[in-house]
Amino acid sequence: MLDFQAILESIQKNATEAPDKGAVATYIPELAHISKDNFGIHLRTSDGKSYGAGDFNKPFSIQSISKVLALSKAMSLIGENIWKRMDVEPSGHPFNQLALLEIENGIPRNPFINSGAIVIADILLSNLENPKEDFLNYVRDLTNDQTIEYNQAVADSEKRTGFKNYAAANLLKSFKNLDNPVNDVLDFYFQQCSLEMTCSQLTKTFSFLANKGTCMLDKVRLTETQAKRINAIMLTCGFYDEAGEFAFEVGLPGKSGVGGGIVALLPDNFTIATWSPGLNKKGNSKLGMLALEAFTTKTKLSIF
Repeated sequence: MLDFQAILESIQKNATEAPDKGAVATYIPELAHISKDNFGIHLRTSDGKSYGAGDFNKPFSIQSISKVLALSKAMSLIGENIWKRMDVEPSGHPFNQLALLEIENGIPRNPFINSGAIVIADILLSNLENPKEDFLNYVRDLTNDQTIEYNQAVADSEKRTGFKNYAAANLLKSFKNLDNPVNDVLDFYFQQCSLEMTCSQLTKTFSFLANKGTCMLDKVRLTETQAKRINAIMLTCGFYDEAGEFAFEVGLPGKSGVGGGIVALLPDNFTIATWSPGLNKKGNSKLGMLALEAFTTKTKLSIF
């Protein structure tokens, strides 16, 4: 019988003692204020048990982790029609790369690079009556937690400085792959990325993907096939140009965000989330990557 609490505490101790904790993202000014000494890890098993160590109940900006939730909402609304507007291939490039988008005629490689996530934001804008409110309520219902909020300061900070996202959105618009005005799409996209959660809340939120599409409230949010597809895209595309490394070292579907969060899961077994704001050169949490590698190595729990 694995002692998950002892394993998480050991991982947390090693993380806090690490000499190199990476570098906090500074291109979103609000994120630059967060101390890279923060570290949290939380595990939730499919039978409802939970374990945590460190700052696992401290909220942070989940950033690109929200792209998985936006994709799941869009899939529940329009199903396979999503794939008429984007692909499911790894990009092999940074998340804000523009060159591929132009070469490939405005069809993003996958829904987790910024251009793909902007198209998903456009889909939600077209299909939700009150997009910001409806999306927030969707996430709250997935988690069974009405306290989850956007961080307006982060959203405003991104809106002021997200020049590459404006470029990507205008490029998408030029190829007729955005139906709504660029500013409206980006306003929603920046708001979506500003969602704040704790590691504990993230493991609840993503439990529906570990449970064949059924959420904490026992509601079916996606079909089993849709949940399988999202897990597959997380495995191959969840870490931008470091997705292969994460699959190789950790062996779980997962998604990272430049706020320092990572969430990963083993279907029918558990969801796990880490938060450490210091990033590596690829823009993923340095200690979070190491922590999850340590977890799957110690427990021998992965999809491989």
